[in-house]
Amino acid sequence: MGYMFLPFRRYFDFSGRSRRKEYWLFALFIWIVTVVLIVATGNSQSEFGGGSANYAVQSNSPIVFGWILVTFIPSLAVAVRRCHDQDKSGWFILIPIYNLILMFLDGTRGPNRFGPDPKGNETTAETFS
Repeated sequence: MGYMFLPFRRYFDFSGRSRRKEYWLFALFIWIVTVVLIVATGNSQSEFGGGSANYAVQSNSPIVFGWILVTFIPSLAVAVRRCHDQDKSGWFILIPIYNLILMFLDGTRGPNRFGPDPKGNETTAETFS
């Protein structure tokens, strides 16, 4: 559960590395809260029939907009740190499909140029020595 809120504690931290677990739990948390806010603040005149496909788009609540603003920077920061975990520059988040692939891949084992392994695992050489 701590990984879900860790990006809020590292709000403007674009350096270092982040685990897949941190990235995906934070993404899940953002999506759940966003859906709940959209449903809770939806227009009272909207119906779930016929035009329900546009329901989320029609929700123009300042609360939802505020939530998106509050989570934008930590989402960007955790995505950059996730790229760093694969020893890639943070600029790779600008490549649409490739950045999504990077979010699913495991990071480099051991330290890399962006910092120590966030999993804190020893390398196999250290384990058998």
